[in-house]
This record gives sequence, C-alpha cells and structure tokens, in this order.
Amino acid sequence: MPNPPRTIAFVTAATDHGTMIVNRFDQFVARPNVAYGCAYQLLSTASYDASEVEMMLKLLDVRRRHYGDGLVTVDCGANVGVHTIEWAKHMTGWGIVLAIEAQERIYYALAGNIAINNCFNARAILAAVTNQNGTMKIPNPNYLVPSSFGSLELRRRENTEFIGQPIDYSEGKMVDVKTVRLDSFNFPRLDLIKMDVEGMELEALAGAAKSIAEMRPILLVEAVKSDQTALRGWLENLGYAVSHIGMNFLAIHGTDKSLQDVKFVNPAAP
Repeated sequence: MPNPPRTIAFVTAATDHGTMIVNRFDQFVARPNVAYGCAYQLLSTASYDASEVEMMLKLLDVRRRHYGDGLVTVDCGANVGVHTIEWAKHMTGWGIVLAIEAQERIYYALAGNIAINNCFNARAILAAVTNQNGTMKIPNPNYLVPSSFGSLELRRRENTEFIGQPIDYSEGKMVDVKTVRLDSFNFPRLDLIKMDVEGMELEALAGAAKSIAEMRPILLVEAVKSDQTALRGWLENLGYAVSHIGMNFLAIHGTDKSLQDVKFVNPAAP
C-alpha cells in the first residue's frame, strides 16, 4: 500500500559552501523584506553570513601561521554546520573541528552535511554546551512550521525571542538532551571557539574556563542575548582584547601572537 502523505522539510541544496542538507521551513518573515533563518539565507543567496565565514577562515590561517599545524576548533551551536564545513574543508590536513548542536533534528542535518562533504576532520555531537555535564530539558519546536530554528532559546528568558511559532516551555512538552562542559574534553590544544548558544554564552564559557585560561583560543561569542557588560568583563578579566563585530564579540588574548595580524581588534587590555 502507498505511504500516507507527509510534508518534506529537509532537502539538499547546492550552496557556495557545498551540498547542504537544510530545512526549507527554517525561515521567519518578521516583516516585508526582512526574514531570518540559516536555510532562508542559503536557499535565497546560496551562502550564509559570507563575511563572517571569510573572517573566521582568515583567523584560522593567522592562528596556523603563528602556532603551526594541528589546530583544534569548536563550533558551539553549530546549526546545520556552515562554519563547521567551511572550517573542516579549509583545514584539511592541518586542523580538526568539533561541532556541537543541541536540537536533535538539526543535529541530523549537521552530521549529514559533515558526511556528504567528506569532512573526515570534523565530528558532530548532539548536546547543549553548558557549565556542567549531565542532561537538561529543552523545547521541541514543530519543524514543519516556518521559523528561525537557529534562534531557538533552550532556556526561556524574560524577553525570549519569537522565532516564528509559539514555543512551549512546559515540563511535559520538552525533551531531554545531554549537556557538556568543554573543559571535560581535555583538549590537547585549543585554537578557536565559536559560541552561538542563544543567551547561554556566559554559562558555556564558564564550562570552558580552564581550557580558555590555559590555551587562550580565539573566541567568537554571540552577544545579542547575553549581558554584554558581564560578557565583555569576563573576557577582559582573562586578558582578552575584545571587539564588537556585528552580533558577536571577537576576543583574542593579549598574549596571542595572532593579535598583531588582526587589525580590527582593540588593543589588549592592560
């Protein structure tokens, strides 16, 4: 007998980043001519945050120039993996990527994109990045309703962003996901961390405090949903030079040799 009809959400797209599995419903039209969503950008323009991707690749090159091959990078809140794929392809033979994504359905696309692009130097983990290992409950949106799924907040805030559909944070409607501290990975070295964890950045940084203090990686941390004063203070207290670039803080440690090559970062804090 034929299968019952079902809506197709995940599709493949030939993008500037390679073949990518995306959810075609990953879009939130906030008002005419203003829409959000990773898939929306990919399907509309064939690329996602091209200037940010280019900046990160240049930072990887700078870090390699000063510290040699063997780079270790972490993509926290990797979504479907645009940065992961770009970093992995760029660092073929000289660096690895650990990509972490908390939403199970999006994680499947992330893992598929790593496979379909033959990125053998990338690894995907289904987890939320926090300050402790364990589990937490996160909301479970309807992935067939047009929404900016990358904007989903795992924890409800006072001004939780509307992503295109109401999100139910009641206990019975949420699902369990593993939580991880970056410090628990015992990285042999750590060169770059991107954190896009929708308001949980300070918590995620706290779980990486030992690694950051010891290995002083370059950090790109989304700042729009966090206490920016507290976030900047946390970074500067560790000796980082911080610049506000778009929605993010770019932080490079004052002792990092890379800092001399990055003109758009403020001078190191005393």
